[in-house]
Amino acid sequence: MHVHALRPSLVFVYCSKMCPISGMVQFLIVVVTLLLLCHAALVRSLEIVFEPKNVTLHMYDTVPVNYSIITDPGESFDSLQLYVENDNVAKIEESLIITNPKGSFNLTGNFLGRTQIRAMSVPGKLDVTVIRKKRVIDTVFTSSVATLVSIIYINFGCALNWGEMLKNLKRPIGPAIGFTGQFLVMPLLSFGLGKVLFPDNPEMQLGMFFTGVSPAGGASNIWTVVLDGNMDLSVTMTTISTLAAFGMIPLWLFTLGKVIFDQGDIQVPYSQISTYAIALVIPLGIGFLISRYMKKVSTFLVRILKGFSGLLLLFIVVFAIVTNLYLFELFSWEIVVAGMGLPYLGYFLGYAMAKVLKQPPPDCLAIAIETGIQNTGIAIFLLRFTLPQPQGDLTTVAPVSVAMMTPVPLLLMFIYKKIRARIYPNFKKLTVSNRTPQELSNDNNIPVREDRLIQTIS
Repeated sequence: MHVHALRPSLVFVYCSKMCPISGMVQFLIVVVTLLLLCHAALVRSLEIVFEPKNVTLHMYDTVPVNYSIITDPGESFDSLQLYVENDNVAKIEESLIITNPKGSFNLTGNFLGRTQIRAMSVPGKLDVTVIRKKRVIDTVFTSSVATLVSIIYINFGCALNWGEMLKNLKRPIGPAIGFTGQFLVMPLLSFGLGKVLFPDNPEMQLGMFFTGVSPAGGASNIWTVVLDGNMDLSVTMTTISTLAAFGMIPLWLFTLGKVIFDQGDIQVPYSQISTYAIALVIPLGIGFLISRYMKKVSTFLVRILKGFSGLLLLFIVVFAIVTNLYLFELFSWEIVVAGMGLPYLGYFLGYAMAKVLKQPPPDCLAIAIETGIQNTGIAIFLLRFTLPQPQGDLTTVAPVSVAMMTPVPLLLMFIYKKIRARIYPNFKKLTVSNRTPQELSNDNNIPVREDRLIQTIS
């Protein structure tokens, strides 16, 4: 008991004898505190105020900004130097020195982003936001792509085997694999890539995640046709994916998405997804009516399907690059890797899942393409219309990068097929046309499909 009672005093004596520097440390703490208080008192006597306090301007525009120096009565100042925290976003006159208590200076927007203007060692700041002007070319691009995609879906409606589509829904192994890849694999993959490649950039993480949770893109149907995959399965999966997006997008945004976007007040654009779903179904229905009541027109549309699909893909890729040239200033190796990683890993994982479940090669190809290709248009819409500017534009770097990198391996496959067809012109004839339906049926348990789709576009 006596030992425990004496322990505090022993500890005090021990520290007093063994820690001779403690007194010096205490003295320094007092001195530093006094210096900080004196500095704060001096700083408060001088302040710069900007008018307006917040400035939003377009890229490359110049606006005047007023300032005034506030000092205590009887005090004056010699000069102050203004500086921009991030001169990539905005700039002022080089080495701007303030010598008058009131005046103005010119502020120029350089690029998308947010920054602040301050004076050296003086409180007061100006918040600067630089955004992009709305351009006519953006509207032209959106309208033209929507029109051409509608036309291509009319062609799909003409070529689509509706009986095969219903059979896919009755035995939904392929659609189930596609759904799992689209709304489980891709969201988790995009979240992981964003965290690894952009650990300190939540805007880029948002861009990646929004791209990953988006439904399948209509380009998957086009590439499936061009590469001789199962188009009926592809269109079935795209339709299911588009409709399922009504529930899956908000599910992911308000669960895992909260880790990135902690505000949690994003409004999912249900009307946009509804419009896309209707825009997908209506042209297919028109194509079906043409195939049923206008046989000659239907045959012509089916025959030009591949060539028209190729021209549409070329138009989308080239026009998308032209309309988004300003985003190239934000490109880095991380963004390029992210743009390649999301679709390429999607292709691989989708094909692997289909192969493990013993799906026929045309179905494996369709599932791989469906998994890897995201509807970057929906992602861009979500980002630009739910986030304030300039974040809305800055985050679209991710889906734009993904859109640009997505077709590269598919294009290489297409070129390979064309070269092989040139070198071995009878390859298809020997391997398909000269074999009996029973022989075709025995390969990979593929059922024989006796429809005009195979004869005209494969």
